[in-house]
Amino acid sequence: MAKNTDSKADPKAKGRKTDVRSGADTQLAEGRPRSASGKARLKEHYRKSVTPALKQDFGYKNPMAVPKIEKISINIGLGEATGNSKLMDSAVNELAAIAGQKPVITKAKKSIAAFKLREGMSIGCMVTLRGDRMYEFLDRLMNVALPRVRDFRGVSPKSFDGRGNYTLGLRDQLIFPEIDYNRVDKVKGMNISITTTAKTDAEGLALLRHMGMPFRQ
Repeated sequence: MAKNTDSKADPKAKGRKTDVRSGADTQLAEGRPRSASGKARLKEHYRKSVTPALKQDFGYKNPMAVPKIEKISINIGLGEATGNSKLMDSAVNELAAIAGQKPVITKAKKSIAAFKLREGMSIGCMVTLRGDRMYEFLDRLMNVALPRVRDFRGVSPKSFDGRGNYTLGLRDQLIFPEIDYNRVDKVKGMNISITTTAKTDAEGLALLRHMGMPFRQ
């Protein structure tokens, strides 16, 4: 799967918190970007601004037909962990810090002798976010993590799967402020899959663009 952004963190951007929807700096509560009402800020933005904009763009008559984000899955593949269990422990801890939810360890479904892989071996970890945690993670990803990528020019608008779902590849975990650089034993890439109810890529693109995803022009 193609990596569509160079995710090396820019040290000058450490602590910078930029709202990509407005281009202005924004203050985020520690790991919990919420509105004045106490609800997930991005969820409020979807209800108040994104839904009306999508209705205007696509002419939806039924409110239930308006696309929305259903879940976000974050996956770290770690084949090296078959020979070093400490790598898996650190990956689980780092993913838990990034997502705010305990990950599950993924295991090999079949044995592959060429890779010295046996069925049932731990080869990665993943977490699936829904509800407020999903909105809070996406808010932090768009407004805090991605702007810290060195020479960031936006993410690719071509990584949709044909059914309105989007996958973003990151090269390392250091762009997330939750990760302590001094405690990182290995740079770990990850895939972030955003599952939507959109029926087409055009609808999915419009949904994420209105949500604030910084797509490359």
